[in-house]
Amino acid sequence: MILYLHGLNSSSRSFKASLLRERLAPAPLRAPDYPAHRPDAAIATLNSVFRQIDPQEPLLVVGSSMGGFYGQWLARQHRLAHLYLINPALTPWDLFNARLGEPQTTAQGEHYRITPELAEATRRYAIANPCDGVPTTLLLDRGDEVIDYHIAERLYSHCASAQLFIWDGGDHAFQHMDALIERLRAAHPT
Repeated sequence: MILYLHGLNSSSRSFKASLLRERLAPAPLRAPDYPAHRPDAAIATLNSVFRQIDPQEPLLVVGSSMGGFYGQWLARQHRLAHLYLINPALTPWDLFNARLGEPQTTAQGEHYRITPELAEATRRYAIANPCDGVPTTLLLDRGDEVIDYHIAERLYSHCASAQLFIWDGGDHAFQHMDALIERLRAAHPT
């Protein structure tokens, strides 16, 4: 089973989710909608999704941006075979604090503003040690205009259980989906 976690303001119908479904078929892929802009509700929703998955089935989790942040925390709460992080927002409180007051709209049409409370709520789901043995692959574009790739590189570069793939150029949308798809096909042959 492959579980895709979308980013902030995105949805299960995003370009990445659709591409993964199309290119990895017939492998089972779930891409749940969840309120990424409400951390406690996001974790509650995603915990429920994880509990519905057969624990005997190898689980590959792919998290993009804010989905990578939540995936990193959930990987320490649930059993999974491998975690893939695409341009992950590993310190979202910094991103939110830099944009306080900005209006946002989710893919589902919900409007909200970035608040100090939102920034602080994400801190509850930070992990202290990413080098704790969870098998993780990071896929980073140096040209990401939203998230500084150095953050993920610094946090994971010394982890024995992590692989880092960093490309010049690209952007936050991530321009190297083919590389991810190849790794997922190798890990989940159909």
